[in-house]
Amino acid sequence: MLKIGVMTAVLLERLGPEETFRLLGKCGFDFVDFSCDALDGSLRNMEKKKNPLTGVFDRPFEEIRPLLAPYKEAAARCGVAFGQASAPYPLYWPGDAARNEYLSQTLEKCVQLCGELNCPRLTVHPAILEDPKEEWRVNMALFKRLVPALEENGVVCCLENLVQPRRGKAYEAVCADPYEACDYIDELNDFAGGKRFALCLDTGHALLSGRDIYSTIMKLGGRLEAVCIHDNDGRTDQRLAPYMGGLDWDRFVRGLRDAEYAGGLCFETSGALNRFDEELIPEALRLTAATGRLFARRVAGEN
Repeated sequence: MLKIGVMTAVLLERLGPEETFRLLGKCGFDFVDFSCDALDGSLRNMEKKKNPLTGVFDRPFEEIRPLLAPYKEAAARCGVAFGQASAPYPLYWPGDAARNEYLSQTLEKCVQLCGELNCPRLTVHPAILEDPKEEWRVNMALFKRLVPALEENGVVCCLENLVQPRRGKAYEAVCADPYEACDYIDELNDFAGGKRFALCLDTGHALLSGRDIYSTIMKLGGRLEAVCIHDNDGRTDQRLAPYMGGLDWDRFVRGLRDAEYAGGLCFETSGALNRFDEELIPEALRLTAATGRLFARRVAGEN
């Protein structure tokens, strides 16, 4: 039976490590997707920083390791694993070599962070550029540089299918086309000499890009290592819980079953959680966990 998980971003901000992991364990989640920028919230607004090259991730990893202790200890007490982690983004700024070097080093430290947390997967947003050839070149350089750190820490880097908003509408971006995503994963794994790269399928992004979820999953096949589950209205990236938007969840579940998907079912439902009063967060999480167990049963062929 597939394990179920949830992203930590909103929960850690509102509840802190101890209450977050206590609540997730009580709700029946098996794992979390740890947001690396929990250690340095300024990474979410790099363009607003006066000096973008300072922060938690400019320290040696030996100085970062102690900052992970509260999360690691709370998770262990509550029986919740670190199933995957999410790197900060964006990780590339055209024309800014100093910033890009800092971001590449940050990404390498996120891999080390995964090793420290016994977290097997790191999801990363590839760089989005206007020129497809330059986009490929930049991303290949960014990800190939990670191979030694991935091997040393036993981590698989999962590229995510992306969308790009323009004038109030989301358009597909890098890795949204499953054929392109396969090219990325195959090229990188050939370079690494083994499976160090895979895809994390973001269901909300797939819906926004107009991709059929079943066909996408079947094309990705064994390259699919993780999923980021959320819903939307087909126009904006709302990060709603399943059945609150327009995605065909029956086709999603059937795709995972037919592709013999073996990863976890991770929910990114921050948009739904943010709509509720703090007192209702436990109920919202219990519903999310129940949805995950429903999906897991149906992927396994049970009614």
